[in-house]
Amino acid sequence: MNITECKSTESGNNQKYLGNKGLIAFIALMNAFIPLSTDLYLPALPTMSSYFASNSAITNLTLSSFFVCYAVGILLWGPLSDKYGRKPILTVGAIIYIISSVSCALSTDVYFLILSRAMQGIGAGGITSVSVAIIKDCFSGKKRESILAITQSISGLAPMIAPIIGALILKFSDWRGAFWALTVVSVINLLLTILYRETLKEEERYTGTIIGSIGRLFTVSKNKSFFIPTVIFSLNALPFMGYIAISSYIYVDYFRLSEQSYSYFFAANALISILGPVIYVKFLSNINKKAFPIGCFALSVFSGLLVMSVGTLSPVIFLMSFIIMSVTGSAIRPFSTNVLFEQQKGDTGSASSLINTLFTILGSIGMSIASMPWGNMVEGLGIIITIFSCLSLIGWYLFMKSSIPCIGVKRVEYPLTEK
Repeated sequence: MNITECKSTESGNNQKYLGNKGLIAFIALMNAFIPLSTDLYLPALPTMSSYFASNSAITNLTLSSFFVCYAVGILLWGPLSDKYGRKPILTVGAIIYIISSVSCALSTDVYFLILSRAMQGIGAGGITSVSVAIIKDCFSGKKRESILAITQSISGLAPMIAPIIGALILKFSDWRGAFWALTVVSVINLLLTILYRETLKEEERYTGTIIGSIGRLFTVSKNKSFFIPTVIFSLNALPFMGYIAISSYIYVDYFRLSEQSYSYFFAANALISILGPVIYVKFLSNINKKAFPIGCFALSVFSGLLVMSVGTLSPVIFLMSFIIMSVTGSAIRPFSTNVLFEQQKGDTGSASSLINTLFTILGSIGMSIASMPWGNMVEGLGIIITIFSCLSLIGWYLFMKSSIPCIGVKRVEYPLTEK
C-alpha cells in the first residue's frame, strides 16, 4: 500500500471527493488550526495591550484561555467521535470556530475577546482531536509514522508563515484583521468537511450512552502503557508553548526588533523545525526506540542551558540556541504519536483526546509560567526548557526500566486490557 492510500479504501469507504492526497492535505490543514489560531496574531500582542489598556498578563489570557478551553473541547469531542463518527464532530467544531472567530474580530473589550477565544478553543478542539483520530482510522505501522510526519511537516508551515502574514496584516489593518483571516480559513475547513467521507466504520463505533462514551476516557487513562509515556512526551509542551506566549515580547520588547523582523525570526524557527519529522522518517525511524527519546530530551536540556547562558546576547544567538529544542521536539512527534497509538487498541477518539488534552493543559501551564515577571524573560525561558526537558529525560529512563510494557519499544510482560 502506498503511503497515500487509506485503509478505508479497502472497505470501499474511499474519499470520493477529496481523494487520498486530498484527505492528507485536509488533515494537515486541521493540524494547522492551533498554530494559526495563535501565531497569526502574535505580532499584534504588544499593540493589543496598548489598545485595551491592559498589561501583558491580561492580554496573554487570550492565549491561555484558548488553550484551556481547547483542552476541554478535545477531551469531550474525541470520545463523542467514537460514538457518532468523525464527520458530525468536525462539522459542529467548524461552525463553533467560525462564529467565535467573528466574535473575536468584533470585540471591543479585552474580556469579551478572552471569552470569544475560549469558545474558539472549544471549536478547535473538535477539529484537531478528530484529525488525529482519522490518521489512526486510515493508517498503521510505518505508514502511519510517514503520514504523521507528512501532515506535521505540512502543518508546520503554519507557524512559519502565520506571523509573517500577521505582521503584513498589521500594515493594512489592526489586530482584528488576523481574526477575519481565521474566519476565512475556518470557512474553507468547513467546506472541506462537507466533502470529507466518514472514515470510522459503523461496526467500530461505541454503542453505549453518551456518558459511557465520555467514560471511555477513564478506561484509556488506566492503561499505564499509554498514559505514562503520554505524560512524558507532553512535558515538552511546557517550554514550547511558553516560547509561543512570550516570543513577541522577547524579540520586540527585549531585543528591540520591529514586528516585521520578529515575524522573520519566528518563521525561521518554524522553517527549520518542520525538518524534524522528515529527518526522523528518512534517517532515524530504525534507530533504537529506547534510545531515541533519550537523545531528543538530552538535546533539549542542552538547548535550555544555551538559552539561559548565551541566549540573552543577541536575537540570532537566542534563535540558534532555542532551535535545537524546536527541531528535536518536532522530530519526536511522529515517533511518540505512533508509539502511543500502538499501546491502545480501540477507543481511538478517546486516546487522541487524552494525547491532545495533556499536551494542551501542560502547554497552557507553560504559557502562564513563561508570562510570569521573570527578571530576565530569556533566562526564564531557558530555565523552563532545562527543567522540564530534564523531567522528560528522567521520566523516560525510569519508564524503560519499569516492568510496564510498551509495544514496539520494549518487550511486553503481560497482555494489555482491551475494550
